[in-house]
Amino acid sequence: MGGATAATYEWLCEEFTDGTDETWLCAGFVRDLSPREALRRIHVIPGSQGESGQGVAAYAADGGTVLIEYGLAESVYVKAPPLSTGTAVASVYMNIKNDGFTYCVDGRQITRFSLYAYSLRKGSDPDRLHADVEDLGLDVDGNQLGFPGDPVSSALALAERATGVHLSSARFASPALIGFTDRIYPYR
Repeated sequence: MGGATAATYEWLCEEFTDGTDETWLCAGFVRDLSPREALRRIHVIPGSQGESGQGVAAYAADGGTVLIEYGLAESVYVKAPPLSTGTAVASVYMNIKNDGFTYCVDGRQITRFSLYAYSLRKGSDPDRLHADVEDLGLDVDGNQLGFPGDPVSSALALAERATGVHLSSARFASPALIGFTDRIYPYR
């Protein structure tokens, strides 16, 4: 345990939280892949044009790449298993309708859970990240009343801990490799 905390990613969570305190974010932490290779694996062509404005930005990060999806699709989350071939990927998404965390290694889904229902986790080794989940303050047994304060920042920290990939605010402010997802939506 140790490493990233919820405070590490509060800035990113705030970047994708609107004026009504709703967070709209889909992020994937990809170990040891370049931004170009990460986009290629999810069939996003860098620089491609799209009419919908939905796309994926790939940021070079310490230890790999962080993918940030713009729009309502969850392609980065859904495509985590194939994206993880030969490496590891942790994806987090949150919007007004749904939320989730998945951790995949070499094409296999190790664990997957709702940020508000960790006790219902699934995967080939669903408890692998349990100590970190607990350390980060996510609701592990469903006993917290209401909704936990900030599960998104904690889930982003969990993604860093699981993959070893760190995105700093300085890297996020740097130019990203961007491609649009119109031609792959929905999740093809």
